Amino acid sequence: MSVPTGTTAAQEQQPRRARAPWLRSLAGRTTLVTAVVAVLAALVTGSVAFPLIRSAAVTQAREQLSRQADAFSAAPVASQALDLRERHLLGPDNYDLASITPSGMVNGAAGRILGADEVQAVRSGQKISRTITRGGTQYLVEARPLAKGGGIALIRPLADVNAASARLLQPMLLALAAGLLIAVLAGTLLARWLSGPLVRTAAAARRMARGERTVQLSPAGVTEVRAVGEAINTLDHALLASESRQREFLLSISHEIRTPLTALRGYAEALQDGLIPPEDTARVGQTLAAETGRLDGFVRDLLALARLEADDFSLDIQPVDVAAVLEQGQRAWHPAAAQAGVDLVLDVPAADPAGPLLATTDAQRLRQIVDGLIGNALRVTPAGKPLILQARTEGAVLSPGPAPGEGQLAGPPGVVAILVRDSGPGLTPEDAAVAFDRGVLARRYDGQRPTGTGLGLSIAARLAQRMNLRLTVEPATPEHPGACFCIRLPRATTA
Repeated sequence: MSVPTGTTAAQEQQPRRARAPWLRSLAGRTTLVTAVVAVLAALVTGSVAFPLIRSAAVTQAREQLSRQADAFSAAPVASQALDLRERHLLGPDNYDLASITPSGMVNGAAGRILGADEVQAVRSGQKISRTITRGGTQYLVEARPLAKGGGIALIRPLADVNAASARLLQPMLLALAAGLLIAVLAGTLLARWLSGPLVRTAAAARRMARGERTVQLSPAGVTEVRAVGEAINTLDHALLASESRQREFLLSISHEIRTPLTALRGYAEALQDGLIPPEDTARVGQTLAAETGRLDGFVRDLLALARLEADDFSLDIQPVDVAAVLEQGQRAWHPAAAQAGVDLVLDVPAADPAGPLLATTDAQRLRQIVDGLIGNALRVTPAGKPLILQARTEGAVLSPGPAPGEGQLAGPPGVVAILVRDSGPGLTPEDAAVAFDRGVLARRYDGQRPTGTGLGLSIAARLAQRMNLRLTVEPATPEHPGACFCIRLPRATTA
């Protein structure tokens, strides 16, 4: 059996993601960045610390050599004897000693290093503390004049000092390497800690994409990652609720459509088999027409919902005469109301010399909302009871009058309210809260009161939303206990 192409692609997608390079993941990149930062820190530390250590070693060696030279110049005989004793007991020291006679002769192993300038300076009574180069080798030189003439000189190769400082650098390199290793390990642990919740969140999102619901994700990690996890949980609950509503809606629609289809099929088969007597043909035709009208109503409602969800939903906004729209609605619905025995009453403000009652809206869409509300109200209004179409203004501003408590309207009100009030059983506060949800009231009162497809109020509310208008359920009053729906429009001042 062949496997659908879409399924194969979905199955191959997961291994393809698993084969993604490690460095493209958050964990890999975090580890890499941490390692690079640690290496750079070690290099910067080493490049700064190594010259400082070498300079400090040279300074320390020069100070030590200077103190020894001062000691030799202060007590040359005793110092030389002590030096010979130390060299005999401890081995060669790290410096060489040279003596300068008053006549300028240099004796000792370091005599070849001193130049004429250094000898002449010591003979003239100057102290020497410098670095000189002989044969490509640098030496630290500390020379002191003696009180009886001549002088002494202590010389140490700079290479010996550098070798000693190099021995100090080895522990430092080990410390830097240990710090680098610890930083990389810490970066790896940090990367896992940061990426772990994101990986679990992505896995939950993929499960949701495959159709799984009630995916329980425990948000963890930093605040931003935790917020993503909470958003995934919220999305899961919203998808579950939405799909449940859609499933219930489709089941309700399929049930409602099946009823007239069953009647149509039954009468069609009866006509085909010749079971309908001639005298019942008109009655059967009326039944078929009525059931066909019900099916047509279902199709119109579904198409209306589809158009309301389209992105290219257009509006023609302009000043509209509200009274004229309601009068057209009353004339259009008068035959149906008369057949049901319902008195369709129009209540609009009296003609104003300043002009008609205008609202800024789309006249055709407004009439569509009014028709939906009238159709819903006509279904639940008992025979002999009124169904009221009312228009009124709200938000009037009073200017001060000549006496307290007196005043007059200052300019046109800001809102035009259109009310459709039936004389049916009314709505409880619980009903009002879900009145515009698809099919909720139809399922709730199925078999208890006249109900339709359950889409009329939902379509009216969605249409009002697309028009940026307010459609609300108004509270009942003792004079009017039935249901009352109100749509409010912005008032227009000129045509």
